[in-house]
Amino acid sequence: MTQLALCVMLVSEIGCNRDGLVICYVVIPPPDQQWGIKLPNDTWTGMMGQLDRQEVDMALGPFTMTPQRASVCDFSVPLHHENFAIITPRPKLQSDVLGFIKPFTVQVWLLILTSLLSVATAMGCVVWAEGKIFRHSEKNIVARAFLWVFCTVTQESSHWLPKKDGSRIIVSFWLLASLVFMSSYSGILTAMLTLPRVTVTIDSLADLVSQSALPWRLETGAAILTYLKESKEEVHQKAYRNMGPTIYALLRERQAVAEGKIAVICDETSMKKAMDLDFSTTGQCHLYIAQGKVMTNAMMSLAFRKNSKYLVQANHRVRILLESGLWHKWIGKQVANSSHCLRHPRLDRREGIQPLNLESFTGPVLILLTGATVSLLVFLCEHLSHLYVQPPKSTA
Repeated sequence: MTQLALCVMLVSEIGCNRDGLVICYVVIPPPDQQWGIKLPNDTWTGMMGQLDRQEVDMALGPFTMTPQRASVCDFSVPLHHENFAIITPRPKLQSDVLGFIKPFTVQVWLLILTSLLSVATAMGCVVWAEGKIFRHSEKNIVARAFLWVFCTVTQESSHWLPKKDGSRIIVSFWLLASLVFMSSYSGILTAMLTLPRVTVTIDSLADLVSQSALPWRLETGAAILTYLKESKEEVHQKAYRNMGPTIYALLRERQAVAEGKIAVICDETSMKKAMDLDFSTTGQCHLYIAQGKVMTNAMMSLAFRKNSKYLVQANHRVRILLESGLWHKWIGKQVANSSHCLRHPRLDRREGIQPLNLESFTGPVLILLTGATVSLLVFLCEHLSHLYVQPPKSTA
C-alpha cells in the first residue's frame, strides 16, 4: 500500500541513531495480513495483535489513532490527517431520455401550460363577444383559438387571425411571450446537448446504502470497520450490516472497482494511489472518489510497543520529516498522476464536437410514437362508429 511503502522509508530514517550508527531491523508481516481490530474475546488481530503480544517493537502503517488501539500500543507523533471516503466506478457522460424537458423546471412548464390555456380561452371569449357586437359570425371559435395559440408556441404559422382589434391585442402580447419562451427553451436545450449530462448516483454514504446495484467492501482489520460498527448513526449501521466480504487492500481490487463490480470504503490516500496506477497504465480515469466523507480528520501515525525505547527517537525523526516537508513530498510523488482524475466527472470532455446518436432523441421519438398510436386509435374508433352506428333514417 502507498502509505505502508512510505513508512518503510520512514523506518530507514528512524533506524539511524544520533551517533550515526545503523539499527538493524527485520520486517515480520502479520499472519492474517490485517491492520488490527479488537475481537470480542479481548484479543487483537493483525499488526495490533503483534504489538499486544509483544512480538514486534513497532508496526508500520500508518495507523488510524483510536483510544481502543492506544490501550495496546504507543502512537508516534501524527504524520498527517486522513479522510475516509468511498471510491466507485467513474460516472460517464450519458444521454438523457427526458433531456428535452429539462431546460425548464416543472413549475415553469406548468405556468406555460396555464398561460396557453388562459390565452386560448380569453381569445375565444373575446372573438365570440366581438362577433356579437359587430354582427359577424366565426365558426369553431374555441378550436381555432386553441389551435392558433398552440401553433405560435411551436413557432408554426397559422392562416387564421382574429378580425377585430380587441382580440388582436391579445395576439400581439401572446406572440411576444411565446417568442421569449421558445427562444429561451431552444438556447438552453442547445447548451445542454453541447454539454452532455453526467449523473453521479453515489456521492455519499447515504447514496451508497440506499442502492443495491453496487456492493461495497471495507479493508480487513481497518479502524473504519470499528467506527461504523460502534456508530449510533443509522446510515453507518446500515453500511456495516450490508457490506460484503472484506478485502485485503484497495490496490489489489482497483480493477474490480473500475469495472463496476464493487465500491470500497477506505482512506483517500490509498484511493489517490489507485487512481495514479489506473491513469498511469491506461491513460484514462476509471475511478471516482465520492464527495461525501465517511470519516474525517483521522490522525495517522506509527504504532510502537508499550513503553518502547524507540518511540522518543522515532518522534524526533518524524518531526524533522514533517517540518522539512519531506513526508508530504513523498506522498505527493506517490500520487502525482491522480490529479487529472480528481476533477469532477462533469468536467470530462470528449475531443471535438460529437454527433448526436439515436439515444439522444429517444424522448422525442417516444412522444412521436405515442401521438401516432393515439391518432391510430382515434381513427379506428371513428371508423367503427361509422360502420356500426348508423344515423337514423329521415321519414318523408
